[in-house]
Amino acid sequence: MVNRQPVIAIIGAGIAGLEAARQLAALGYKPVLIEKAPVVGGHVAEWNRLFPDMTPAEDILKPLIAQAAQVQTLLDTEISAINRLKDEYNLILSDGRSLLCQAVLFATGFHLFDASRKEEYGYGIYDRVITNRDLEQWFNNRHDLRVDKPKAVGFVHCVGSRDLKAGNSQCSKVCCITAIKQAIEMKEEFPDAEVYCFYMDLRLFGKKYEDFYIRAQRDFGIHFIRGRVSEVGEAIDGRVVVKAEDTLSGKPVKVTLDLLVLMAGIVCNPDAQHYAREIGVAVDEDGFLKSRDNLAAITQSSRPGVFFAGACTGAKTVPETLAEARSAALAIHHYFNTRK
Repeated sequence: MVNRQPVIAIIGAGIAGLEAARQLAALGYKPVLIEKAPVVGGHVAEWNRLFPDMTPAEDILKPLIAQAAQVQTLLDTEISAINRLKDEYNLILSDGRSLLCQAVLFATGFHLFDASRKEEYGYGIYDRVITNRDLEQWFNNRHDLRVDKPKAVGFVHCVGSRDLKAGNSQCSKVCCITAIKQAIEMKEEFPDAEVYCFYMDLRLFGKKYEDFYIRAQRDFGIHFIRGRVSEVGEAIDGRVVVKAEDTLSGKPVKVTLDLLVLMAGIVCNPDAQHYAREIGVAVDEDGFLKSRDNLAAITQSSRPGVFFAGACTGAKTVPETLAEARSAALAIHHYFNTRK
Protein backbone atom coordinates (compact mmCIF):
# COMPACT_ATOMS: atom_id res chain seq x y z
CA MET A 1 0.00 0.00 0.00
CA VAL A 2 1.27 3.46 -0.86
CA ASN A 3 2.10 5.78 2.02
CA ARG A 4 0.71 8.89 0.40
CA GLN A 5 -2.41 9.53 -1.59
CA PRO A 6 -1.59 10.52 -5.17
CA VAL A 7 -4.38 12.12 -7.17
CA ILE A 8 -5.41 10.39 -10.38
CA ALA A 9 -7.59 12.30 -12.82
CA ILE A 10 -9.95 9.93 -14.64
CA ILE A 11 -11.35 11.52 -17.77
CA GLY A 12 -14.75 9.98 -18.40
CA ALA A 13 -17.25 8.39 -16.02
CA GLY A 14 -18.57 5.57 -18.16
CA ILE A 15 -18.13 1.97 -17.04
CA ALA A 16 -14.34 2.12 -17.58
CA GLY A 17 -13.95 5.24 -15.47
CA LEU A 18 -16.28 4.01 -12.73
CA GLU A 19 -14.59 0.62 -12.44
CA ALA A 20 -11.08 2.10 -12.46
CA ALA A 21 -12.10 4.69 -9.86
CA ARG A 22 -13.38 2.16 -7.38
CA GLN A 23 -10.31 -0.04 -7.83
CA LEU A 24 -7.94 2.89 -7.33
CA ALA A 25 -9.81 4.08 -4.26
CA ALA A 26 -9.53 0.59 -2.77
CA LEU A 27 -5.77 0.68 -3.40
CA GLY A 28 -5.43 3.87 -1.40
CA TYR A 29 -5.34 6.52 -4.10
CA LYS A 30 -7.49 9.59 -4.66
CA PRO A 31 -9.24 9.22 -8.03
CA VAL A 32 -11.20 12.16 -9.37
CA LEU A 33 -13.79 11.42 -12.06
CA ILE A 34 -14.30 14.17 -14.62
CA GLU A 35 -17.44 13.80 -16.74
CA LYS A 36 -18.76 16.33 -19.22
CA ALA A 37 -22.29 14.87 -19.14
CA PRO A 38 -24.74 15.60 -16.30
CA VAL A 39 -24.80 11.91 -15.30
CA VAL A 40 -22.36 9.02 -15.11
CA GLY A 41 -22.65 5.77 -17.05
CA GLY A 42 -21.57 6.75 -20.54
CA HIS A 43 -22.98 4.76 -23.45
CA VAL A 44 -24.12 1.85 -21.29
CA ALA A 45 -26.54 4.21 -19.53
CA GLU A 46 -28.26 4.63 -22.92
CA TRP A 47 -28.62 0.90 -23.56
CA ASN A 48 -31.59 -1.25 -22.67
CA ARG A 49 -30.22 -4.81 -22.70
CA LEU A 50 -26.74 -6.21 -23.30
CA PHE A 51 -25.65 -9.08 -25.54
CA PRO A 52 -25.40 -12.03 -25.50
CA ASP A 53 -27.57 -12.83 -22.45
CA MET A 54 -30.00 -9.90 -22.79
CA THR A 55 -28.89 -8.67 -19.36
CA PRO A 56 -30.55 -5.34 -18.45
CA ALA A 57 -27.90 -2.65 -18.72
CA GLU A 58 -28.88 -1.25 -15.35
CA ASP A 59 -27.87 -4.56 -13.72
CA ILE A 60 -24.28 -3.82 -14.73
CA LEU A 61 -24.38 -0.08 -14.20
CA LYS A 62 -26.08 0.26 -10.81
CA PRO A 63 -23.45 -1.69 -8.81
CA LEU A 64 -20.64 0.26 -10.49
CA ILE A 65 -22.26 3.56 -9.60
CA ALA A 66 -22.91 2.45 -6.02
CA GLN A 67 -19.35 1.16 -5.52
CA ALA A 68 -17.86 4.40 -6.86
CA ALA A 69 -20.23 6.60 -4.84
CA GLN A 70 -17.48 7.85 -2.49
CA VAL A 71 -15.19 8.90 -5.34
CA GLN A 72 -15.07 12.63 -6.06
CA THR A 73 -17.02 13.13 -9.28
CA LEU A 74 -17.19 16.34 -11.28
CA LEU A 75 -20.25 16.31 -13.55
CA ASP A 76 -21.04 18.81 -16.32
CA THR A 77 -17.31 19.46 -16.37
CA GLU A 78 -15.03 19.65 -19.38
CA ILE A 79 -11.28 20.04 -19.57
CA SER A 80 -10.20 23.33 -21.08
CA ALA A 81 -6.50 22.47 -21.12
CA ILE A 82 -3.97 19.96 -19.81
CA ASN A 83 -0.49 21.19 -18.90
CA ARG A 84 2.32 18.71 -18.53
CA LEU A 85 4.66 19.56 -15.63
CA LYS A 86 7.82 17.72 -14.55
CA ASP A 87 6.19 14.82 -12.72
CA GLU A 88 2.58 15.98 -12.62
CA TYR A 89 -0.29 17.16 -14.80
CA ASN A 90 -2.37 20.29 -14.31
CA LEU A 91 -5.91 20.13 -15.67
CA ILE A 92 -7.74 23.40 -16.24
CA LEU A 93 -11.46 22.69 -15.89
CA SER A 94 -14.35 24.41 -17.62
CA ASP A 95 -15.49 26.03 -14.37
CA GLY A 96 -12.12 27.73 -13.96
CA ARG A 97 -10.72 25.40 -11.33
CA SER A 98 -7.39 23.60 -11.65
CA LEU A 99 -6.75 19.98 -10.75
CA LEU A 100 -3.16 19.00 -10.05
CA CYS A 101 -2.68 15.26 -10.38
CA GLN A 102 0.12 12.74 -10.43
CA ALA A 103 -1.44 10.52 -13.13
CA VAL A 104 -4.12 10.73 -15.81
CA LEU A 105 -6.36 7.90 -16.94
CA PHE A 106 -8.16 8.28 -20.25
CA ALA A 107 -11.55 6.55 -20.01
CA THR A 108 -13.06 8.72 -22.70
CA GLY A 109 -14.95 5.99 -24.55
CA PHE A 110 -16.03 6.31 -28.16
CA HIS A 111 -18.28 8.20 -30.51
CA LEU A 112 -20.65 6.67 -33.03
CA PHE A 113 -19.99 7.44 -36.66
CA ASP A 114 -22.24 10.19 -38.03
CA ALA A 115 -24.52 8.14 -40.27
CA SER A 116 -25.66 11.23 -42.21
CA ARG A 117 -22.22 11.22 -43.86
CA LYS A 118 -23.28 8.08 -45.77
CA GLU A 119 -25.87 9.89 -47.84
CA GLU A 120 -26.67 6.79 -49.88
CA TYR A 121 -28.34 5.28 -46.81
CA GLY A 122 -30.70 8.22 -46.31
CA TYR A 123 -30.19 9.00 -42.63
CA GLY A 124 -31.49 12.52 -42.01
CA ILE A 125 -33.18 12.39 -45.43
CA TYR A 126 -35.80 9.67 -45.09
CA ASP A 127 -37.99 9.64 -42.01
CA ARG A 128 -37.91 5.87 -41.53
CA VAL A 129 -34.14 5.51 -41.53
CA ILE A 130 -32.72 5.51 -37.99
CA THR A 131 -29.50 4.42 -36.27
CA ASN A 132 -28.70 1.76 -33.69
CA ARG A 133 -28.57 4.50 -31.05
CA ASP A 134 -32.03 5.77 -32.05
CA LEU A 135 -33.46 2.28 -31.76
CA GLU A 136 -31.82 1.69 -28.38
CA GLN A 137 -33.41 4.88 -27.13
CA TRP A 138 -36.77 3.59 -28.31
CA PHE A 139 -36.25 0.34 -26.37
CA ASN A 140 -35.72 2.50 -23.28
CA ASN A 141 -38.56 4.98 -23.62
CA ARG A 142 -40.91 3.59 -26.33
CA HIS A 143 -41.12 7.00 -27.98
CA ASP A 144 -40.76 7.95 -31.65
CA LEU A 145 -40.10 4.76 -33.63
CA ARG A 146 -41.36 6.55 -36.79
CA VAL A 147 -43.89 3.75 -37.45
CA ASP A 148 -46.42 2.15 -35.09
CA LYS A 149 -46.30 -1.53 -36.04
CA PRO A 150 -43.55 -2.29 -38.54
CA LYS A 151 -44.08 -5.35 -40.69
CA ALA A 152 -40.61 -5.31 -42.25
CA VAL A 153 -37.41 -4.08 -40.60
CA GLY A 154 -33.87 -4.03 -41.97
CA PHE A 155 -30.45 -3.62 -40.35
CA VAL A 156 -27.40 -2.45 -42.29
CA HIS A 157 -24.07 -3.49 -40.77
CA CYS A 158 -20.74 -1.63 -41.06
CA VAL A 159 -22.04 1.91 -41.53
CA GLY A 160 -18.92 4.04 -41.26
CA SER A 161 -16.62 1.15 -40.33
CA ARG A 162 -14.52 -1.06 -42.61
CA ASP A 163 -14.97 1.83 -45.02
CA LEU A 164 -11.97 3.65 -46.48
CA LYS A 165 -14.15 6.37 -47.99
CA ALA A 166 -15.54 7.14 -44.53
CA GLY A 167 -12.01 7.33 -43.14
CA ASN A 168 -12.40 4.27 -40.92
CA SER A 169 -10.95 1.03 -42.24
CA GLN A 170 -11.26 -0.78 -38.91
CA CYS A 171 -13.97 -3.20 -37.79
CA SER A 172 -16.13 -1.78 -35.01
CA LYS A 173 -16.17 -5.20 -33.38
CA VAL A 174 -19.59 -5.03 -31.70
CA CYS A 175 -21.83 -3.95 -34.60
CA CYS A 176 -22.66 -7.48 -35.79
CA ILE A 177 -23.65 -8.74 -32.37
CA THR A 178 -25.51 -5.50 -31.59
CA ALA A 179 -27.50 -5.85 -34.82
CA ILE A 180 -28.42 -9.42 -33.88
CA LYS A 181 -29.47 -8.30 -30.40
CA GLN A 182 -31.63 -5.50 -31.73
CA ALA A 183 -33.09 -7.73 -34.46
CA ILE A 184 -34.16 -10.24 -31.81
CA GLU A 185 -35.66 -7.46 -29.70
CA MET A 186 -37.66 -6.22 -32.68
CA LYS A 187 -39.01 -9.74 -33.29
CA GLU A 188 -39.96 -9.95 -29.61
CA GLU A 189 -41.81 -6.63 -29.90
CA PHE A 190 -43.32 -7.33 -33.33
CA PRO A 191 -43.53 -11.13 -33.83
CA ASP A 192 -45.18 -10.83 -37.24
CA ALA A 193 -42.49 -8.58 -38.69
CA GLU A 194 -39.95 -9.81 -41.23
CA VAL A 195 -36.46 -8.77 -40.09
CA TYR A 196 -33.42 -8.61 -42.37
CA CYS A 197 -29.71 -8.11 -41.61
CA PHE A 198 -27.51 -6.95 -44.50
CA TYR A 199 -23.91 -7.75 -43.63
CA MET A 200 -20.43 -7.91 -45.20
CA ASP A 201 -19.07 -10.63 -42.91
CA LEU A 202 -20.40 -11.73 -39.56
CA ARG A 203 -17.67 -11.29 -36.97
CA LEU A 204 -18.86 -13.10 -33.86
CA PHE A 205 -15.81 -13.78 -31.72
CA GLY A 206 -17.13 -13.57 -28.15
CA LYS A 207 -18.44 -16.13 -25.72
CA LYS A 208 -21.93 -17.30 -26.76
CA TYR A 209 -21.99 -14.92 -29.76
CA GLU A 210 -22.26 -17.72 -32.31
CA ASP A 211 -25.05 -19.33 -30.28
CA PHE A 212 -26.82 -15.96 -30.25
CA TYR A 213 -26.61 -15.79 -34.06
CA ILE A 214 -27.94 -19.33 -34.48
CA ARG A 215 -30.78 -18.53 -32.10
CA ALA A 216 -31.67 -15.44 -34.14
CA GLN A 217 -32.14 -17.60 -37.23
CA ARG A 218 -33.61 -20.71 -35.65
CA ASP A 219 -35.94 -19.25 -33.02
CA PHE A 220 -36.79 -15.85 -34.53
CA GLY A 221 -36.56 -16.43 -38.28
CA ILE A 222 -34.31 -13.43 -38.92
CA HIS A 223 -33.01 -13.25 -42.49
CA PHE A 224 -29.28 -12.69 -43.01
CA ILE A 225 -28.26 -11.39 -46.43
CA ARG A 226 -24.56 -11.24 -47.23
CA GLY A 227 -24.02 -8.13 -49.33
CA ARG A 228 -23.44 -4.43 -48.97
CA VAL A 229 -26.48 -2.21 -49.50
CA SER A 230 -25.95 -0.18 -52.67
CA GLU A 231 -28.95 2.12 -52.59
CA VAL A 232 -31.72 3.28 -50.28
CA GLY A 233 -34.76 5.14 -51.56
CA GLU A 234 -38.20 6.15 -50.39
CA ALA A 235 -41.46 4.77 -51.78
CA ILE A 236 -44.47 7.00 -52.34
CA ASP A 237 -46.04 5.73 -49.09
CA GLY A 238 -42.96 6.69 -47.06
CA ARG A 239 -41.57 3.18 -46.75
CA VAL A 240 -37.90 2.51 -47.43
CA VAL A 241 -36.73 0.66 -50.53
CA VAL A 242 -33.38 -1.11 -50.13
CA LYS A 243 -31.32 -2.48 -52.98
CA ALA A 244 -28.40 -4.84 -52.42
CA GLU A 245 -26.69 -7.85 -53.91
CA ASP A 246 -26.82 -11.22 -52.24
CA THR A 247 -23.20 -12.25 -52.77
CA LEU A 248 -23.91 -15.85 -51.75
CA SER A 249 -26.53 -16.37 -54.46
CA GLY A 250 -25.09 -13.80 -56.87
CA LYS A 251 -28.52 -12.21 -57.29
CA PRO A 252 -29.75 -8.66 -56.71
CA VAL A 253 -32.10 -8.08 -53.78
CA LYS A 254 -34.79 -5.43 -53.47
CA VAL A 255 -36.73 -5.15 -50.21
CA THR A 256 -39.34 -2.63 -49.10
CA LEU A 257 -39.18 -1.93 -45.38
CA ASP A 258 -41.17 -0.04 -42.79
CA LEU A 259 -37.99 0.79 -40.90
CA LEU A 260 -34.27 0.70 -41.70
CA VAL A 261 -31.70 0.69 -38.88
CA LEU A 262 -28.11 1.72 -39.64
CA MET A 263 -25.46 0.13 -37.44
CA ALA A 264 -23.22 3.17 -37.00
CA GLY A 265 -19.62 2.19 -36.36
CA ILE A 266 -17.35 3.14 -33.48
CA VAL A 267 -14.81 5.95 -33.81
CA CYS A 268 -12.53 7.60 -31.27
CA ASN A 269 -13.89 10.38 -29.09
CA PRO A 270 -12.43 13.58 -30.60
CA ASP A 271 -12.03 15.02 -27.10
CA ALA A 272 -9.60 12.20 -26.32
CA GLN A 273 -7.57 12.99 -29.42
CA HIS A 274 -7.40 16.65 -28.44
CA TYR A 275 -6.34 15.99 -24.85
CA ALA A 276 -3.78 13.41 -25.96
CA ARG A 277 -2.09 15.80 -28.33
CA GLU A 278 -1.95 18.46 -25.62
CA ILE A 279 0.19 16.28 -23.37
CA GLY A 280 2.20 14.51 -26.05
CA VAL A 281 0.36 11.19 -26.20
CA ALA A 282 0.32 9.60 -29.65
CA VAL A 283 -2.81 9.05 -31.71
CA ASP A 284 -2.66 5.88 -33.81
CA GLU A 285 -3.33 5.60 -37.54
CA ASP A 286 -6.87 4.39 -36.87
CA GLY A 287 -7.66 7.57 -34.91
CA PHE A 288 -7.68 5.88 -31.50
CA LEU A 289 -5.11 6.57 -28.81
CA LYS A 290 -1.88 4.65 -29.25
CA SER A 291 -0.84 2.23 -26.54
CA ARG A 292 2.78 1.70 -25.65
CA ASP A 293 2.39 -1.92 -26.70
CA ASN A 294 -0.70 -3.50 -28.27
CA LEU A 295 0.05 -6.86 -26.68
CA ALA A 296 1.52 -6.39 -23.23
CA ALA A 297 0.78 -2.76 -22.36
CA ILE A 298 -2.57 -1.85 -23.92
CA THR A 299 -3.51 0.30 -20.91
CA GLN A 300 -0.24 2.27 -20.91
CA SER A 301 0.79 5.20 -23.07
CA SER A 302 4.30 6.16 -24.09
CA ARG A 303 4.08 9.09 -21.65
CA PRO A 304 4.88 8.40 -17.95
CA GLY A 305 1.83 8.80 -15.76
CA VAL A 306 -0.74 8.56 -18.58
CA PHE A 307 -2.90 5.45 -18.87
CA PHE A 308 -5.83 4.15 -20.92
CA ALA A 309 -8.94 2.07 -20.23
CA GLY A 310 -11.74 1.02 -22.56
CA ALA A 311 -12.69 2.22 -26.00
CA CYS A 312 -10.28 5.16 -26.20
CA THR A 313 -7.80 2.69 -27.75
CA GLY A 314 -10.31 0.84 -29.95
CA ALA A 315 -13.72 -0.79 -30.03
CA LYS A 316 -14.39 -2.89 -26.92
CA THR A 317 -17.10 -5.06 -25.42
CA VAL A 318 -18.39 -4.49 -21.89
CA PRO A 319 -16.32 -7.37 -20.39
CA GLU A 320 -13.17 -6.12 -22.14
CA THR A 321 -13.78 -2.58 -20.94
CA LEU A 322 -14.21 -3.64 -17.32
CA ALA A 323 -11.14 -5.89 -17.50
CA GLU A 324 -9.06 -3.05 -18.93
CA ALA A 325 -10.24 -0.70 -16.20
CA ARG A 326 -8.99 -3.15 -13.56
CA SER A 327 -5.75 -3.64 -15.45
CA ALA A 328 -5.24 0.13 -15.73
CA ALA A 329 -5.73 0.53 -11.97
CA LEU A 330 -3.05 -2.08 -11.31
CA ALA A 331 -0.74 -0.45 -13.88
CA ILE A 332 -1.14 2.87 -12.08
CA HIS A 333 -0.50 1.18 -8.73
CA HIS A 334 2.68 -0.38 -10.13
CA TYR A 335 3.74 2.97 -11.59
CA PHE A 336 3.64 4.70 -8.22
CA ASN A 337 5.28 1.85 -6.36
CA THR A 338 8.23 1.54 -8.74
CA ARG A 339 9.02 5.22 -9.23
CA LYS A 340 12.27 6.43 -7.77
